[in-house]
Amino acid sequence: MKAVITGATKGIGRAIAIKLWENGYDLVLAARSVNELEALRNELFITGRSIAIYSVDFSVKTSVYQFLNQVDEEAGFIDVLVNNVGTFLPGSMLDEADETFEKQQNLNVNAGYYTSKFFGKKMRTEGRGHIFNICSVASKAPVKNGGSYSVTKAAMLSLNHVLRQELAPHNVKVTAFLPGSTKTASWEGTSIPDEKFVQPEDIAETLFTILNLSKGVNVDEVLITPLDF
Repeated sequence: MKAVITGATKGIGRAIAIKLWENGYDLVLAARSVNELEALRNELFITGRSIAIYSVDFSVKTSVYQFLNQVDEEAGFIDVLVNNVGTFLPGSMLDEADETFEKQQNLNVNAGYYTSKFFGKKMRTEGRGHIFNICSVASKAPVKNGGSYSVTKAAMLSLNHVLRQELAPHNVKVTAFLPGSTKTASWEGTSIPDEKFVQPEDIAETLFTILNLSKGVNVDEVLITPLDF
């Protein structure tokens, strides 16, 4: 089994990569920093297994498609796609520069659109596969001081719904994760105790459980939030 994980070196992506690796998956890991990718590969690597790494700027369409074509040529069929890459740029939507929205649109929506179409068509042909989209509670209701982020995460959830509708007749599963406050790099420097957050490992454990459910069931959405934040 092979899994592609975007935004793989930190937080949720890293936790998912470790969980799948520990359970026998070969990995295709993509992120912007080649140094962080190499460090993660070196941490996990076991002789006889495969971890391919790709430095990709997912905000640039040509870079995304270069990555997709390389993976197709070098790795073959991908069983699991995790669309995790994204960014959160806080601020008032009315007062921000247009580029603030555009960057989030490129990373939070467009990158997932390109990768899902590319691998989704191959999964459709094979009649198998699973796509996971890491959305947010902001996909359902706007978060304060995160207007553009909320817009793009709502769009990502809509993308997830369309993919599920189009791929279900071909036995391809599609699942959205909607995490609340999760202890990732975006919370560095906070005084809030770790135990108040959703942990990236919680999401990884849940994703792996979903992968092992029976063939005829699809988990449409997972809303996972802190108990008492």
